[in-house]
Amino acid sequence: MIQPERIQRLNDKRIARGQYVLYWMQASQRVVCNHALEYAIRKANEEKQPVVVLFGLTDRFPEANVRHYTFMVQGLLDVRDGLAQRGIQLVVVFQSPEQAAVSMAKRASLVVTDRGYLKIQTAWRAHVAKEARCQVVQVESDVVVPVELASEKEAYSAGILRPKLQKHLKRFLVPLKETLVHHDSMGLRLDGVPVNDVNGMLAGLSVDRTVAPVASFQGGTGSALGLLQTFIDKKLKHYADLRSDPGLDLGSHMSPYLHFGHISPLTVALRVQNVKGRPPRAKEAFLEELIVRRELSMNMAHYNPYYDSIQCLPDWAIKTLKDHEKDRREFVYTQKEFEQARTHDPYWNASQQEMVTNGKMHNYMRMYWGKKILEWSKTPVKAYETALYLNNKYELDGRDPNGFAGVAWCFGKHDRAWKERPIFGKVRYMNAAGLKRKFDMDAYVKRVKGLTKEI
Repeated sequence: MIQPERIQRLNDKRIARGQYVLYWMQASQRVVCNHALEYAIRKANEEKQPVVVLFGLTDRFPEANVRHYTFMVQGLLDVRDGLAQRGIQLVVVFQSPEQAAVSMAKRASLVVTDRGYLKIQTAWRAHVAKEARCQVVQVESDVVVPVELASEKEAYSAGILRPKLQKHLKRFLVPLKETLVHHDSMGLRLDGVPVNDVNGMLAGLSVDRTVAPVASFQGGTGSALGLLQTFIDKKLKHYADLRSDPGLDLGSHMSPYLHFGHISPLTVALRVQNVKGRPPRAKEAFLEELIVRRELSMNMAHYNPYYDSIQCLPDWAIKTLKDHEKDRREFVYTQKEFEQARTHDPYWNASQQEMVTNGKMHNYMRMYWGKKILEWSKTPVKAYETALYLNNKYELDGRDPNGFAGVAWCFGKHDRAWKERPIFGKVRYMNAAGLKRKFDMDAYVKRVKGLTKEI
């Protein structure tokens, strides 16, 4: 089912007389459970035309490096195969996505696109809507509940957004049926780069190659579905009680795949919700993270223009950090020292090494990691810049609303004021003693060392 709230016309132009319906794929890089793709197929069937899928592969995306591009291109191979099985041609071009979409729209009757929440993504779509000769329709497919339906303004905590989401879940937590393609587009002669070799495609891009691709995760819908099944089979039953333990690795590892749109949050939610023999508490805890917490970050990116800076914080957090800006710090590290994991704290160093090696950090350690950057930097502003820089550079799911919200949380976003203390002011505090009291931290350090030995 494609709920009407997912569909938004981006301009007032009409469906034109063209050769195909164009699905400009950018955020939802998948064939399975993609509302934008299914909408494009339905419209193409109505127009008695084929569907063509376009992906603009730019090497200018802010802060992206070869680690991110490798994972993404691996996913495009899955997209190519999945589309071909349905008789749909994938066209990949080395061009800025909005320019590629405007160019291919010249021969299109209709342009359908998916939705992104970052400033660059919304700017791309606005440009295409203005320049395309035909109607441009956006179909939101990377959240369970459309952002504007869930809330008409920024939600300042999960507690505010949760009930708003819950009243819509019954209607949106439903499967999406595939539409039969009536007109094959595989025979159309369209210019694009061959989508058959990851290294060959990457060779055509001028990207930062200082951050190596990871061996731990392979991009693509197939890999995502395999990891999801492993999580359901082996980890989900323990999720409610033990997910925060860094030594146990009980996470689903879905965040990189959700970031690139290789898997739909709806697919993940339905499989977890419908599995038999798992504790209800475990399923509820996971769905809270997947839906409420993740979509809280989309809400922030959509409604707060400062989502990528310290200015996104609530007034109380900005004030309290400013009040304590000149407090004495026992340790102060440079950005380079943080990046090279050269602090006095073995647990923090392990978390940084996990991210650098694995492209992903344990969620609980990500909170500790951010808190300590705040504590060990000269100023809160410098700390915020360092946390974003490292997160965006090394995390596979960096440069994402979820990543921006995660960093912001460490500085007081989506949280309440706590007891006042030096440096942090009223922002929530975390320390190594708390980690050792709750968890076997030596097991975590050992696990991370094992990861680094494998590389």
